[in-house]
Amino acid sequence: MKMIVAYIRHEAFEPIRSELLNLGFPSLSVAEVKGSGRQKGITEKYRGAELTNYLRPKLKVECVVDDGDVQTIVDSILTHARTGAVGDGKVFIVPVEESYRIRTGESGSETLQAHAVEDLPPS
Repeated sequence: MKMIVAYIRHEAFEPIRSELLNLGFPSLSVAEVKGSGRQKGITEKYRGAELTNYLRPKLKVECVVDDGDVQTIVDSILTHARTGAVGDGKVFIVPVEESYRIRTGESGSETLQAHAVEDLPPS
């Protein structure tokens, strides 16, 4: 099992979410985060003073999948998040030792079952 963690621009999320849902991967965790990287800060005037904000807003998207599904997820993220400009984001792959479904007590890859496309509600 692997956890995929992606930091992306806000506008890239909906195309990624739609494609992953259509591929049978509806389970995502999403958080709004701020961070700094190679992007320069944004300088704004506020009450006559110039302020530079180096922390840029991003979305952190996480999902845990079987090893064989990692490249499918990563390809979707790269396809829809890439603009070619600085600040497109990053994708990290992290090993996951174990997982448990709290409701049933199931463990391992049973908790990660990708949904068949026909089982999903229409998007």
